[in-house]
Amino acid sequence: MGLLSLLTSNPTAFIIIALALVLSLAVHEFAHAYTADRLGDPTPRRYGRVTLNPIAHLDPVGTLLLLVAGFGFAKPVPINPSNLGRWGTMWVAAAGPISNIIIAFLCAILLKVLPTTQISLTILLTVMGINVVLALFNLIPIPLLDGSRILGALVPSLGRSLAQFEALPYSFLLVMGFIFLAREPIGNIIRTVQGWVLTVVGI
Repeated sequence: MGLLSLLTSNPTAFIIIALALVLSLAVHEFAHAYTADRLGDPTPRRYGRVTLNPIAHLDPVGTLLLLVAGFGFAKPVPINPSNLGRWGTMWVAAAGPISNIIIAFLCAILLKVLPTTQISLTILLTVMGINVVLALFNLIPIPLLDGSRILGALVPSLGRSLAQFEALPYSFLLVMGFIFLAREPIGNIIRTVQGWVLTVVGI
């Protein structure tokens, strides 16, 4: 279910979730761009992506899908793998999910040390939950997701096959179709991990 259903039924929840999503996606894409920039690839900076400004990272179609269908995407950060090498490319791919894990970890710490109010609990749990989802989802080793690039760096022959698939004109539609069809098992796995995280946090 998309976020639009919350707009009339629970506007406060809509605002909290929408802001958490936008900011978390921006941090995720910034992490990719910043890591590539630091490792010597000027491509993200050339395209204005080494920034935390969400406007630079949001994709109109991906944002619309988030609102309507409940899943979407941000604009991929352009990189030049020849400037990064095998392991540099892997670290750029891993930087996005790592940034989401760090945010979720910080939220867990704040939940432990801050005085608990209903609004702080709601905001921190929302931000933590969204970042756990973003980290886990992007680590799935299927084309176009960060997990496939990490796997491709670890297994170069597989990485070449994945890159060839991604170059196909219809690869995006195939991946989106797969994610839509597999949304239930993917969701079950993510919810299981979320439950484990909440148990560890003590909530």
